[in-house]
Amino acid sequence: MSCIHYKFFSKLNYDTVTFNGFHITLCDLKRQIMGREKLKAANCDLQISNAQTQEEYTDDNALIPKNSSVIVRRIPVAGVKAASKPYVMTPKSHKAPGTAFRRSRTEPASGTSRAE
Repeated sequence: MSCIHYKFFSKLNYDTVTFNGFHITLCDLKRQIMGREKLKAANCDLQISNAQTQEEYTDDNALIPKNSSVIVRRIPVAGVKAASKPYVMTPKSHKAPGTAFRRSRTEPASGTSRAE
């Protein structure tokens, strides 16, 4: 049995895919990883690159040699639109003009004590 060690970019540990032969095609490797990780092909695609050389495999017929280590990134399928509309959030420190915080006369300024 031959194997390929893979890990998702955001994870620390490698998992293993086993197969027969001296190499596996990129398409077969993606299919096996998606099956193990319970990913649906309709939702995403996998970007796979060599862990040592950072060479990205782009051809589905590319042959990946046994005992290789690869890094996997999940990417959206081309043509899929975002489910929600993007919006911009403004931090609380950015208030509209004229609404600046004013200290009352009875409240001491920070770092000072009230004279009695």
